[in-house]
Amino acid sequence: MLRATILSSAPLPLPSASGIELVGETVFVISDDAPFLYRFQASDLAPGEPIRLFETAHFSSGRIPKALKPDLEAMTFLPPLPRDPGALLLAGSGATSVREGGFWVDFQFQNASSLTVFPVSLSVLYQSLRQYLPAGQSLNIEAMAATAKHLWLFQRPVGTTAGRLGFRFKMEDAYYAIRPPYREPPTIRPHQYTVPEVDGYPGGLSGATFFEDRLFVTASVEKTRDPVLDGEVLGSFVGVLDPEKPAEGHFAQLTWPDNRPFREKVEGVAVRRRTAAGYELLLVTDDDKGGSTVLVVEVVVG
Repeated sequence: MLRATILSSAPLPLPSASGIELVGETVFVISDDAPFLYRFQASDLAPGEPIRLFETAHFSSGRIPKALKPDLEAMTFLPPLPRDPGALLLAGSGATSVREGGFWVDFQFQNASSLTVFPVSLSVLYQSLRQYLPAGQSLNIEAMAATAKHLWLFQRPVGTTAGRLGFRFKMEDAYYAIRPPYREPPTIRPHQYTVPEVDGYPGGLSGATFFEDRLFVTASVEKTRDPVLDGEVLGSFVGVLDPEKPAEGHFAQLTWPDNRPFREKVEGVAVRRRTAAGYELLLVTDDDKGGSTVLVVEVVVG
């Protein structure tokens, strides 16, 4: 049994938060319609200097238009390999050709102030995933997580339970697929996952991270059957999955301390620390109007 209770909520100085990752003492946050990687102190969430990912003439309104944005929806820290010091991987959703790109952010683990950004193509990787999707369903990668051995990507369908898939790659194969010369990864077997429904509307994963061999995930349920148009948020969930059996996960609806359900869209998750009762999580939300918040959440694993 799981409980997920919001301890605090605060606005974030960025539009449309879509992912969060904790590396050392730095929290990184991405936006799906901004050209920056944002960073904050892990202890108190004090903002640092944003890192520009790319140049654009379309951010004057504070949000890149939907048709033009790279739609960065997923982020994870890739552990060091021989000849690689470790990196953040930022990934577009893959829903269109414009959204098949990403960014590789190199840095020494103990020196997150010194970062180098490289654009990467995810076309080869994403093409290997499309063959597993149900007929007519577009790719929509919104969550990603990594261990020393594997990289996981998660498909988020909207309005259907079909295509709720997690894709696992060996880390070395993933490196070759997302950096030149973009070698196609070996054939993989996708894993089905489950998410609770609300009023008959199914959810899909929107965030994922590993901590102490547990796979923590987030999901939101929208009142829509349209994969493009946003709908009313009926509820959001925090889950803990077994990476070997993701269809057997445990979920808890995200609530306020008075047990009122949280009805905003959660987009990403990071684990800040273990507590006496369980775990303290950082979640980011997107209100689909450009606003973003960060939630501090206590998760108790029964």
